Amino acid sequence: MTQTPDTPKDATPEGATPVDAPPAPPRKSHGRLTISASLQPRDLMAPQRVKGAWCARIITLFPEAFPGVLGLSLTGKALAMGLWSLDTIDLRPFGEGKHRNVDDTPAGGGAGMVLRADVVARALTQAGQGAPADRARWPVVFLSPRGRPFSQETARRWAAADGVTLLCGRFEGVDQRVIDAYGIEEVSLGDFVMTGGEIAAQAMIDATVRLIPGVLGNHASTEEESFSGTLLEHPQYTRPPVWEGREIPPVLLSGNHAEIAKWRQSEAERLTAERRPDLWARHLAGKG
Repeated sequence: MTQTPDTPKDATPEGATPVDAPPAPPRKSHGRLTISASLQPRDLMAPQRVKGAWCARIITLFPEAFPGVLGLSLTGKALAMGLWSLDTIDLRPFGEGKHRNVDDTPAGGGAGMVLRADVVARALTQAGQGAPADRARWPVVFLSPRGRPFSQETARRWAAADGVTLLCGRFEGVDQRVIDAYGIEEVSLGDFVMTGGEIAAQAMIDATVRLIPGVLGNHASTEEESFSGTLLEHPQYTRPPVWEGREIPPVLLSGNHAEIAKWRQSEAERLTAERRPDLWARHLAGKG
């Protein structure tokens, strides 16, 4: 460490007026946050945590991407209240060598890079501390386009567990050996490719967290949504009763709850048959 002399060589004598003195640098805000690398999971936006609250642990090269949209609206409020928790585990500090390398070229050649098994394994070990070994109670998931499609049923299964660990991929993917060794489940957000798993992780966590009791104001609303059964949700309307010449269907303003329920069921069936024949076929098979 270099010491600064008590009296710099070019210091202005006491009482003299400095010539062309540079302006004093602006003072930093006391509200500015400092982020540093850590091998410990980051517990985001949860000053208090309800005992037994559901927890999401995210292994990622970009922990600063979280909580993202999860810190907003009802999920953000529930996060701040401690109804669920979000821990990020930065993959970089587990890397190899001076530069903390986390990836290497694909065996057998090819484009891109692959996340190393040894690096990912160290992060998974860290993420597993304090979590149940039973995967039914705590799924461990790699977000991969080759995985099973994420669905409302997947969200319900995760919400019923104690928590979930999500491994966000980057580059060309993850060394298959660590996926096999840790028995990692692979899940896909859809039939498309993204640059990484962070956005997919936020979407999946959002779908899961909203199923946790207490997160939504009216938990019964989750039972009437699209994909809660085999039908899409019926159309929704609100005030004003007439907008640009378009009226709310009169039955919805009738006060006859039996007729309203019948209309909603009919509309849900119509939309499902038109837009999702796969779901409609499942619906018909379930009625048989």
